[in-house]
Amino acid sequence: EVQLVESGGGLVQPGGSLRLSCAASGFTFGDYCMYWVRQAPGQGLEWVSDIASGGGSRNYADFVKGRFTISRDNTKNMMYLQMNSLEPEDSAVYYCVRDPDRFSRHILRKVTSTFGYWGQGTQVTVSS
Repeated sequence: EVQLVESGGGLVQPGGSLRLSCAASGFTFGDYCMYWVRQAPGQGLEWVSDIASGGGSRNYADFVKGRFTISRDNTKNMMYLQMNSLEPEDSAVYYCVRDPDRFSRHILRKVTSTFGYWGQGTQVTVSS
């Protein structure tokens, strides 16, 4: 059974940093592209970043470029999102998502919850 468990969210002041983690199990982690997707209150799902199965290719939404860094450790079945210079607009539930297909990357222009496999999410709140 595919399981994705996010952690690391919390309350942080504007300009602060957080590191989100995603622990994966139930599948061969290194075979799949992984994504971070977020949902702000009253808003739709929004793609944040993704990382190829081997970690060599990383992509970011324009609104996080230069501030967030995605990484993964295939030996530990873990994915991370280092978030720096956080802004109130970054407040959202952040989800770890696995691609439905092995060795494949999908461009998530419009994200729906039917895509791939999802964790339960971790809340990030940026507020003074």
